[in-house]
Amino acid sequence: MSEESRARFAAEARAEQPSLDLLCLLIGFEAGLEAGPGRLDEALAPSFDALERLAAVVRAALRDAALDAGAAETPPAETAAVLAGALAGSADLRGGPGVYKRLESSLLHEVLRRGRGLPITVATVWIAVGRMVGLPVYGVALPGHFVVGVGDPAGEHVLVDAFHGGRILSTEDTEDLVAQAGYRLSPDLLRAAIPQDIVLRTLANIRNWAAARPEHARTQLWATELSLLLPRHPAQLRLERAELLVKTGHFTEGAAQMEEYATILDAFDPDSAKRVRFEAKAARFRLN
Repeated sequence: MSEESRARFAAEARAEQPSLDLLCLLIGFEAGLEAGPGRLDEALAPSFDALERLAAVVRAALRDAALDAGAAETPPAETAAVLAGALAGSADLRGGPGVYKRLESSLLHEVLRRGRGLPITVATVWIAVGRMVGLPVYGVALPGHFVVGVGDPAGEHVLVDAFHGGRILSTEDTEDLVAQAGYRLSPDLLRAAIPQDIVLRTLANIRNWAAARPEHARTQLWATELSLLLPRHPAQLRLERAELLVKTGHFTEGAAQMEEYATILDAFDPDSAKRVRFEAKAARFRLN
């Protein structure tokens, strides 16, 4: 990713109303998308065109169903059914065999091209298209499986499994999903996810994918670095970045960041601080 695209990512992440689809598309410059100086928008144009085509499919489906996108009285289940018919049906956007094994499944520009992705990236398309056509669509970060909400998060709404063809989830379905991840369903799990948290979870998926494949340490590193550009992120990511810098051969920089992190740990976890300083010392020895 160029300095220009990272700067754009950081600025958008701190915008008053950040664009989820733009943030996710900017991730692509780390993994395949290329743009010359001042040409970011040109490189992003095919993906935004793809979103507009999907929005056109949804608008046509709304007309066929005689639904008004802005009508508050339309039952959320009807809206969700139209979205499912357009996006999962006509456009064939969904999950599929092997998606968890592919980095492309976490990259929005690739999901738009291939029509297959992880639950969170397929949901991101639903959210983006919903915004474009004026439908109340939002993300719900259930543990273990990201889903879509349609309607008013604080009022009448339905939950939809965009990954599995836009299936509307009953309360029992939702309870089963969270139980599979070791949780019990509670109201806080059903809150609408903000764009920055959706992006952080998307990057966590990339980090986890790469962590299981040591040859992709650089992928884990850039996913960690982008996470650190978000206004809210786990402090532990600072140590993860330092360790990845060492792993990828940047011994001095990684050791220095470990020592900075150890200074923070001194106040509440001196034992961990001591361990991190030992790792920093070991990293510096690798310079010899």
